[in-house]
Amino acid sequence: MPDTLLQPEERVLSTLNADGTRRWLKPRLSPGRFWHKRRAIAYLLIIVFTALPYIMINGKPAILLDIINRRFTFFGKTLFATDTLLLALFMMIVFVTVFMLTAIFGRVWCGWGCPQTVYLEFVFRPIERLFMGKPGTRSKKTVPGWRKVAMYVVYLLIAAFLAHTFLSYFVGIENLRKWILGSPLDHPVAFIVMAFVTAMMLFDFGFFREQLCIVACPYGRMQSVMLDRASLIVGYDAKRGEPRGKAKRPKKSEANDVPLDVIADQRGDCIDCTMCVQTCPTGIDIRDGLQMECVHCTQCMDACDAIMDKIGRPRGLIRYSSQEALDTGRSRVLRPRIIVYPVILLILVTAFGIVLSTKSLADVTLLRVNQTELFHTMPDGAIANDARVSITNRSDQPVLYSVSVVEPAGISVEYVEGNTPIAPEENRSIPVVFVAPPEVFTATTQQIVVRVVGDDGYETRRKFPMLGPYWKADSP
Repeated sequence: MPDTLLQPEERVLSTLNADGTRRWLKPRLSPGRFWHKRRAIAYLLIIVFTALPYIMINGKPAILLDIINRRFTFFGKTLFATDTLLLALFMMIVFVTVFMLTAIFGRVWCGWGCPQTVYLEFVFRPIERLFMGKPGTRSKKTVPGWRKVAMYVVYLLIAAFLAHTFLSYFVGIENLRKWILGSPLDHPVAFIVMAFVTAMMLFDFGFFREQLCIVACPYGRMQSVMLDRASLIVGYDAKRGEPRGKAKRPKKSEANDVPLDVIADQRGDCIDCTMCVQTCPTGIDIRDGLQMECVHCTQCMDACDAIMDKIGRPRGLIRYSSQEALDTGRSRVLRPRIIVYPVILLILVTAFGIVLSTKSLADVTLLRVNQTELFHTMPDGAIANDARVSITNRSDQPVLYSVSVVEPAGISVEYVEGNTPIAPEENRSIPVVFVAPPEVFTATTQQIVVRVVGDDGYETRRKFPMLGPYWKADSP
């Protein structure tokens, strides 16, 4: 049957066999200088991710994304859904930062900071090696079945812990603690979300694994438009490595004990040991050039450096470089996108800082109440308009706000439900009635100026079109 299938001219996916079945990757571990650095950064990121929900700044969590109440707290500052300009600027800053870092450092995020890489390579795969043995030494016949069961039990516990930590970013530590100690029936939606996230993490790190980077994540496909020939990549020096083949360690000169520069067979430094392929977590051969599946994890660099040390050749056959440097031997630092991206980022960060620093202590919106009658007449002949004053208290203390009309004179404000302080970060809609004598209306619409004052020193003015009958002084 496989002989009748149409075979592709090139490899389709590194995780796909020729017959279309899944190619399971079991990469060897190559601990080297880059691996040790990545491990230190990975554990630091794990600690930060776990600790952030517990860190309090100005009495607020360092990060809290309260989607239900549409409040987003970042390091002591709370943004609301109405802060569309700030949220838009923040998202633009994130995207431009990604473009800039990719243009300069390549896919450094994928190999050094992405949660998929961090947890797969430094949490789940070490656990797999602990229970199942190192790749190349384990066998299904020699590994007891209970080890695999125990491994997945540990996977489940870690996935549940990560899911609860992830949930704390959206509900807060206090709510999460109450939910953990209480019955799931008291918070079914949160429990379902936690169970779903746990199942997805277990599926991802236990089964899907590197396919998330290769198949699902769009970042690898976007790199073709974010990289240029001078961007940093993990590259194989073909000029130095080819033609590849087995070679013996160069002999030492008896006179000066210096390695001979000339090897008899004139082969390149690559001895075709395939260690760079065996250690790659996405299953590619870096010697084929820049590929979408490469996540810049530097495992091939560590593996190749170890081989070069063993055969007495200089390190760097596979190294951080650029396509331009590998092809021509020359590299450029300054280029248009290296200047444009930082300038755009500086503008966005400056705008974000200005908007954030000038944000007032409250948000006030004046709305007309939707009624059948646009206005109604009081028993004493005064004209009344119903309205609502929507106030969001952005301060850290309860604030009592008062509403008054400053222009024109003679218009009063009545509170329908009384007036009480508004709690910090609370949004309340206060129903009020504007009452004016009929002689105020020289037209059917009279623009009035409403002043809202808080006892914390906040003050703002809003215009409101008050409706009423057209009144003339000589009318009966």
